[in-house]
Amino acid sequence: MLDYNEIRSKLKDMKSEMTRAYESINPSKLKARADELAEQQNAEGFWEDAENARKVSKEISQIQSKLEKFEKMIARIDDAIELVDIVELEASAEEDANLVGMVDELAEHVESLSLATLLSGKYDSLNAILTLHAGAGGTEAQDWCSMLYRMYTRYVERTGWSYTELDYLAGDEAGIKSVTFRVEGDNAYGYLKAEKGVHRLVRISPFDANARRHTSFASLEVMPEIIDTSEIEIRPEDLKIDTYRSGGAGGQHVNKTESAIRITHIPTGIIVACQNERSQIQNKEVALQMLRSKLIEKKEREREEEAAAISGQLKKIEWGSQIRSYVFCPYTMVKDHRTNYETGNVQAVMDGDLDGFINEYLKLSSIQK
Repeated sequence: MLDYNEIRSKLKDMKSEMTRAYESINPSKLKARADELAEQQNAEGFWEDAENARKVSKEISQIQSKLEKFEKMIARIDDAIELVDIVELEASAEEDANLVGMVDELAEHVESLSLATLLSGKYDSLNAILTLHAGAGGTEAQDWCSMLYRMYTRYVERTGWSYTELDYLAGDEAGIKSVTFRVEGDNAYGYLKAEKGVHRLVRISPFDANARRHTSFASLEVMPEIIDTSEIEIRPEDLKIDTYRSGGAGGQHVNKTESAIRITHIPTGIIVACQNERSQIQNKEVALQMLRSKLIEKKEREREEEAAAISGQLKKIEWGSQIRSYVFCPYTMVKDHRTNYETGNVQAVMDGDLDGFINEYLKLSSIQK
C-alpha cells in the first residue's frame, strides 16, 4: 500500500528546495532588470538600433523564461500536494501508480532546476561554440569524431536547443577530421563546458579486417559565443586572413567561389575557419566572432589555472585533459574520470543522454569552488 504521508513529505521537501533555488537567483533583482529593459523598449527611437533592440529583447526573454521555470515548478508541486489528498480518498491502484510516476518526474525537474542555479559564471548563460577534432589514428579516429558529433547534436535536440554547423572537414575515407558548430539555447555554454576535453573510445574496429580491438581519441573544445566586441580587442595587424573554396555542402556557389575564410591570430597562433555562410563577408564576420570567443576562453582558462595554482588544487583544468572513456568491447560502459559517474547503457549515451554526466560535473564543480 502506498504511504501517502511519505509522498507528502517528499513533495514538501521538493517545494523547500525549489523555493531556496528560486531565491538564490534573486528574483526581485531580475524583475527590476526586466522592468528597466522594458522602459528602454518604450523609449522613442529604440527600434532604430536593430542590434541593440535584438540584445535587449533577448535579455528580457531570458529573464522571463528563467523566472517562469521556477514559478511554474513551484505551482506544479503545490498542485501535486493537493492531488495526494484526492488520490488517497479514491484508493485506486492505477491512480497510486500515476501519482508515483508524477512525483518521480517532478523530482527530476527539481534536481535539474536546482543544478541550473549553479550556472553563475560570467559566460554561462551564453550560446556555445563547439569544435571536435579527430585524434591520431586515421579513419578509426575520424569515425569516432563523427560519432561524437552525432551524440552532441542529439543532445542538443533532446534539450530543445538548436545548432548550426560553421565549419566541416570530412575524413579521408569516412568520418570527420574536424567540425565546428554553434549551439543556441539557455545556458548552453554553462552546461556544455562540462564536456570539453579528450574523449576515448574502445571498440572492435569496423575498419579492421582482423576484427581487433582499437582505442581512439577525439577532443572537444567548447567556447562561449561572445557577441560584445568590447570584451576583447582584436587588432587587424595581428590577423592573417586566407580564403579558400568550401569543402562542405552548399551547391555550386559554395564550391566555385573562395567564400570560406581562415583567420590566424598571429600573437597566439589561434586559427579559426568558417565556410557555412554563402558570402566571404559573412564567413569573415562569423570567423572573427569565433576568434573573439577563443581568446576569451583562453583568458578565462589562464585565470582558472592561476587560481588553481594559488589555492594548491591538483586537478587538471586544461581543455585537452582526458575526461571520459566509452567502452564498447569487451563490456559496455561509459565512465567520466573526473566524477566517476558511469553507465552501462552506451547506446543511450551515444543517442544524446548526457544529463547524468553533465549534472554530476556541475555538482563536483560547485563543491570545488
